[in-house]
Amino acid sequence: MSAPLTKVLIANRGEIAVRIIRGCREMGLKTVAVYSECDRTSQHVRHADQAYAIGPNPPRESYLCIDKIIDVARSSGADAVHPGYGFLAENPDFARACRDAGLIFIGPTPEAIDLMGSKTAARAVAIAAGVPVVPGTKEPLGPEVPEADVARIAAEVGYPILIKAVSGGGGKGMRTVTDPAELASALRAARSEALSAFGDPAVYIERRVMRPRHIEIQLLGDHHGTVVPFVERECSIQRRHQKVVEESPSLQVNPGTRASLAAAAAAVARRVGYTNAGTIEFLLDQNGEFFFLEMNTRLQVEHPITELVTLTDLVHWQLRIARGERLDLDPEQALVPHGHAIECRIYAEDPDRDFLPSPGRVTALRVPAGPGIRRDDSGAVAGADVPVYYDPLIAKLSAWAVDRPTAIARMARALGEYDVRGIKTTIPFFRWLMTDPDFQAGRFDTTFIDHALACRNGQPFQEVPPEDEHLAIVAAAVHAMTQKMSAEAPAASAVQDSHWKRHARAQGLR
Repeated sequence: MSAPLTKVLIANRGEIAVRIIRGCREMGLKTVAVYSECDRTSQHVRHADQAYAIGPNPPRESYLCIDKIIDVARSSGADAVHPGYGFLAENPDFARACRDAGLIFIGPTPEAIDLMGSKTAARAVAIAAGVPVVPGTKEPLGPEVPEADVARIAAEVGYPILIKAVSGGGGKGMRTVTDPAELASALRAARSEALSAFGDPAVYIERRVMRPRHIEIQLLGDHHGTVVPFVERECSIQRRHQKVVEESPSLQVNPGTRASLAAAAAAVARRVGYTNAGTIEFLLDQNGEFFFLEMNTRLQVEHPITELVTLTDLVHWQLRIARGERLDLDPEQALVPHGHAIECRIYAEDPDRDFLPSPGRVTALRVPAGPGIRRDDSGAVAGADVPVYYDPLIAKLSAWAVDRPTAIARMARALGEYDVRGIKTTIPFFRWLMTDPDFQAGRFDTTFIDHALACRNGQPFQEVPPEDEHLAIVAAAVHAMTQKMSAEAPAASAVQDSHWKRHARAQGLR
């Protein structure tokens, strides 16, 4: 029996809001957008059937305001809420508020989010499900635990270690410690950052796996007990512990390991009665052993590459599961990759300045197309601003081909066509990456970008040839001269009539 679902409020912004709006429209569902002051002319607002302002630019006064979003859902007549990713997507209080308001939350239950949102509780679930975890602490180390006790625990785990925020994500509240003498300062910094970012200073300790690959399994679960895991995603190209390039399948995963990873992910999901879309993340060491890392209880940024290699629309399935349909995908086929897909996250960041954010106005935009360029999920257009208040992701570019070398070649060609003016973006870095011999050969791990930046020693990713620099100087000089001539001849321009004026006067004399 399907639940009524006719109008969906998207509690998000940017490219993911546009992606969900398109998925809803394909299924005949009306959509409602919410927006802050600086987003009033954004793409997601233009695409939705209805749009409502929810407050000032800071997220805490708009996109993180549960009460405002619930009020809009009620007044707009929405019967469901899709959280996208980020903002409130993994907030159990938001999922609970939707349920209490009689709205369908398109995601897992608040209880599942609560349980898997705690890193230490999620590790306990994985252990109970028989899935290996990285050696570390089982209980949170709150501020009440003295530094001396933490030092003893760290010694038992064994250096090098990682200190991680219990409620964390995105690399925040995380510190690497290789020497016991560094522990106290790293612990204080991690607790402080965790408190600031997540409102919870509790941390835990894991032994650091050296030069691992980051591999993850996308899965779907319905309300009838069925869980279907998909082909793995390779997410090892990261900066500051955040992914910037993903691909599927992984060169490091053979069919046997794929089956083991999928079985482990499904076991964790079944253990908590998981429903809707989620992702189990693993670390794969140099010996081919894998360890549970964490679970993301939402749709992932990198979901398009799974859709490309499995021919499955994950947003459609999120909506179908939310209205109670049975998951009837073939589990065996879900683990068979059809070709190879790569995604590059186009951020408004300057890769030559350690990927610092580069907000501002997009003065011109040319997006790539052509064979194999299957997706350009974007929330940016020429003339629009990339605000300083939110994540600087402006688009995701996905390339598909029958094999990895061809997918890389297509991505390299598309990046050459991609032109974003007015702001710095990560496109020059990706152009370099697609030609790097180590990347092309699959010789990388999660430390790849750190090593690459160290080896380049400040060499920019985008270097201007001398002839282009000369042309730019000439163009600037011509522009300045044209501006000056225009300023000196105001009277002439004032007396010149336009064709519109002359036509209007002629019409008036008839």
